[in-house]
Amino acid sequence: MKIVVVDYGMGNLRSVAKAIEKVTPASASVLISSEAAQIHAADRVVVPGQGAMHDCMREFMGRGLREAVHQAAQSKPFLGVCVGMQMLFDHSEEGDTLGLGFIPGQVKRFADGMSGPDGLRLKVPHMGWNRVDPTRAHPLWAGIEPGARFYFVHSYYCQPDDGSASAATTDYGLRFTSAVAQANIFSVQFHPEKSAAAGLQLLSNFVNWQP
Repeated sequence: MKIVVVDYGMGNLRSVAKAIEKVTPASASVLISSEAAQIHAADRVVVPGQGAMHDCMREFMGRGLREAVHQAAQSKPFLGVCVGMQMLFDHSEEGDTLGLGFIPGQVKRFADGMSGPDGLRLKVPHMGWNRVDPTRAHPLWAGIEPGARFYFVHSYYCQPDDGSASAATTDYGLRFTSAVAQANIFSVQFHPEKSAAAGLQLLSNFVNWQP
């Protein structure tokens, strides 16, 4: 098995790759690559992301990765992480940026002045551990308790046009989609590579997933 973590010059590539290596059989390989040929040859593809959406999309498109990643998203197990999830949508309010359009919907900014259930003001970005509540069964939730906590760092959230694309929600001033699932695509707003045992379990489930 060959797993490619797509390198487009943005994101915490090494920590994502290291976390996947921890849950991957010794016979498999985990490769960080920006080469379209390597993405085409991969059995599984991961697109992480960190930073501003417009910077990520500029680097991604500038390296000519769209066609290879689009084919991967249509034909093999595909995982998006954080901005790597947001990039799959049509458009982001961050920098008025066009996304890849693989999943119909928008990426919105958290409003300033939001309050939590205790009445205290919530900070933007949303940073730290929070509950993730699955909205439907999926193989990537295997062995993970409903309501398990994962680690988030983001100021923007995804809003799919079709609510059935949502695989989990999280509450932070509003209830937002924190994971999406569509055919062989599974994407998460949180960082599984920073989310201790639950994050490693999700990555292990991805490595073993047969959509």
